[in-house]
Amino acid sequence: MKNDFRQAFHLEPLNGWINDPNGLCWFNGRYHVYCQYSPGSADGSSKRGWGHFQSRDLTSWEFTGTVLFADTPDDADGVFSGSGIVKDDTLYLFYTGNVEHEGDYDYTTAGREANTILVTTKDGVTMSEKKVLLRNSDYPDYCCCHVRDPKVWEQDGKFLMVLGARTVDDKGCVLFYSSHDLENWEFDKKVSKADLGYMWECPDLIRTGASEFLSISPQGAAHGQYQFQNVYSSGYLALNTGIYTEWDCGFDFYAPQTFTAPDKRRIIIGWMGIGDIPYYNPTVKLGWQHCLTVPCEVTLGDDGKLRRNPITELERLVTDRTALVGAGGEIELPFDLSASAEGESFELNFSDAVQMKFESGVFTLRFLDDAVGCGRNARRARLDRCSRLRVLADKTSLEIFLNDGEKVLSTRFYPDSTVVRISSRGLHCEAARLRAMEVEHLGK
Repeated sequence: MKNDFRQAFHLEPLNGWINDPNGLCWFNGRYHVYCQYSPGSADGSSKRGWGHFQSRDLTSWEFTGTVLFADTPDDADGVFSGSGIVKDDTLYLFYTGNVEHEGDYDYTTAGREANTILVTTKDGVTMSEKKVLLRNSDYPDYCCCHVRDPKVWEQDGKFLMVLGARTVDDKGCVLFYSSHDLENWEFDKKVSKADLGYMWECPDLIRTGASEFLSISPQGAAHGQYQFQNVYSSGYLALNTGIYTEWDCGFDFYAPQTFTAPDKRRIIIGWMGIGDIPYYNPTVKLGWQHCLTVPCEVTLGDDGKLRRNPITELERLVTDRTALVGAGGEIELPFDLSASAEGESFELNFSDAVQMKFESGVFTLRFLDDAVGCGRNARRARLDRCSRLRVLADKTSLEIFLNDGEKVLSTRFYPDSTVVRISSRGLHCEAARLRAMEVEHLGK
């Protein structure tokens, strides 16, 4: 069957562009996922507001349309990323209002406003008036005009906020603030690390047990063969050791945010895309671009590092399971493939277009057909061993989980047909066919 490039179990727009997930939370009996949204342009060139998805079960969704617009002098050039926190019967949403003044500015050291703004809502859709909490003059004087993406949470009887920032000497950092009322904020400290880029975006603080991890998206880190392979990175900094680990080694993952589900699971969602990429997505010509990753549960591994695995709710989308006979077979997208390694190396191929290979301690994702990869070539991840492989394959995306989330590689891909020919070596594979989740579009 010819592929229409419409995702089956990922949140994506009918028209326009989406990027960073924002305001993730459980509120009034629903999960809420806000995201950067430009309905007027598939290339993201129009002003960005926040679009809004909501769900009772994480597999059937409603899209209520744009709920935050760039419509005041304090956010005139974009409603940028932020977060949400529930207090009593109210959802408090924090975001960065972007303003770029006309003139001969570099918009890094001058000409830009980065305003931390608060709105509240009782239903997740209807917003209060906007209130500016922090302006450029409120940030430390060693910061340039790039301070953004507030993440707010409650801890030890007070509210805490982190903001991503860039210093005047081009060093990435995160600013910590505290408050007792969600409106008046005081600066507490700065966290930084040498040689980790010039700007840290989309900060988030993850506590699990006695460990704390600062999730960040650094820009400007030096590229390597196994680390920082993309234009920009996303990862987490262990605050007790200072060790930085990337969330994802694939082509398309950025700006993740986490929240706590009602059953106390920590769930993470990212943008399945990155800005300023040298490759492309052919859906731009069809009027839309990008999607969000599947929600995943974050857990702590025995090695002290975080694991990321798809939420169990995805099992509701399974229609049937097929054991792939011998070394291969055919299956139609979308599907969920699980495999166990029979030895110390293996290879898995999709329609002679995408190759996944593990040998000598390196897992390689490689596109063999540029028409399917659209400029993507190869990405690599180092592991001591790889005994288990899981591939969530939607109609234009692959999310590859190695060793139960020890390493993850996310990428877009664009096969002409929804029928995938699978061939493998050194693997025992089983595939589950998935139905499309329900998404009702109520607004634009």
